[in-house]
Amino acid sequence: MNRSVFFKPADGWVGDLIPYEKDGVFWLFYLHEDRADPKPGTSWSLVTTKDLTQFEDQGVSLQHGGEDDLDFNAYTGSIVVDETGVHHLFYTGQNPRNLGPDGAPLQLVMHATSTDDMQTWVKHPELTFGAPDGYESGDWRDPFVFRDETAGQWRMLLAARHSTGPERRRGVIAQCVSSDLMAWQHTEPFWDPRRYITHECPDVFAWGDWWYMVYSEFSESFTTRYRMAKSPNGPWAVPNLDSIDGRAFYASKTAGRDGRRFFFGWIASKEDNTDEGPWQWAGTMSVLEARQNPDGTLGFGLADELVASFWDEIPVTFGQELPAALDIPDGYTALVSRESLPPQFYARAVLHIAPGTTECGLLLRSSADGDRSYVLRLEPKRGRMVFDRWPREVTGNAQWHVSGDVPFDLELERPCDLGPGEHTLEVVVDGDLLVAVLDRQVSLSTRIYDHPDGRIGVFAGEGSVSVTELEIRKRTDN
Repeated sequence: MNRSVFFKPADGWVGDLIPYEKDGVFWLFYLHEDRADPKPGTSWSLVTTKDLTQFEDQGVSLQHGGEDDLDFNAYTGSIVVDETGVHHLFYTGQNPRNLGPDGAPLQLVMHATSTDDMQTWVKHPELTFGAPDGYESGDWRDPFVFRDETAGQWRMLLAARHSTGPERRRGVIAQCVSSDLMAWQHTEPFWDPRRYITHECPDVFAWGDWWYMVYSEFSESFTTRYRMAKSPNGPWAVPNLDSIDGRAFYASKTAGRDGRRFFFGWIASKEDNTDEGPWQWAGTMSVLEARQNPDGTLGFGLADELVASFWDEIPVTFGQELPAALDIPDGYTALVSRESLPPQFYARAVLHIAPGTTECGLLLRSSADGDRSYVLRLEPKRGRMVFDRWPREVTGNAQWHVSGDVPFDLELERPCDLGPGEHTLEVVVDGDLLVAVLDRQVSLSTRIYDHPDGRIGVFAGEGSVSVTELEIRKRTDN
């Protein structure tokens, strides 16, 4: 198999990412997860990339502390550079043996600096600080620091929780300010919706006339979302489609280059490497490129560099030539390729959807008759794209003992605009990873374990769809 376009270290998994751009290179710090028992402590590791498809593993960058240190676990944070060229790394220190007054492990903001272009870091334990009164001491993490030039100060955002209020709605993005990056003063919350358990991995950036706030909802739905405003002080507006991706893509943080903005997150693995397994913390790194729409909202899709890396066309034939019309006003029909596809490929399908169509989309790793496959289904009447598979889990011996009352893979639903007309579906499949994008606006990522190979198909149900284009390409590594 060709080299993967998604990064995962050979000896572990990618947790929360801390992206930093320097001289055209993305320095992607991440929490290294090895799932050992007992847990050995968490460090920041580093991988670098220029083209978003080839990654150089640099190993451990910030080493976690010893068993008695406050940073036995060195969790998520951020990096900034001051006016003298010194890099400042802020991170979350946690030690399960260091308990707060509520019995939960303390979470603390800790500080390290580098004077050699981030080659080495010097920790400053004397600058450590925790949550002030009114906040839970066990939720004070993910410090994100940015420069507010208008106010002439540095601002630090933190995933925190109020110490009082409804248990599951105490989440708040707390805020501290500083003039020198050394001494920090707690101030009013940055964002306080009183809606979630907490808002992990906060991130803020300006792009054109807009400011954007990104956070990962730690609640009943593990989803990375964004808000938009004309100022870093808000008020923050909720876009119609406020999520970056679905359940599988989490803890995304951003970095810009050449006027573009990229979201770096991880696609979660599943327990026992099966489709039915529960989602796990950490997984494989994935990159989405944001595209700014005229109204300031963001669309999400594959980075141009990733698409361009698949350049070798794969010939695929069907029972009829394209363009092909799938006209089935009261039923279901599908075209399935004669050829099986390799484990890694890029596909692009252009579909013209007629008014009143119930469903259409792509079959992936399908059987020859299309009856066993993964399914990317567009549902115009419901305004959504979903990921599905058939057959679903079998729950017994009888014909009806199947998870047929589940409309699709739960938590893998993406609202989208599916008005009549032309729509483009793009897909990257790479081993057990799948990333789909609709109209360069809506992304959906997931794992695909149980069917390792198969064909590609297009389908329609209760309506009419014209398949005007279908191209499939692979990579040829040197």
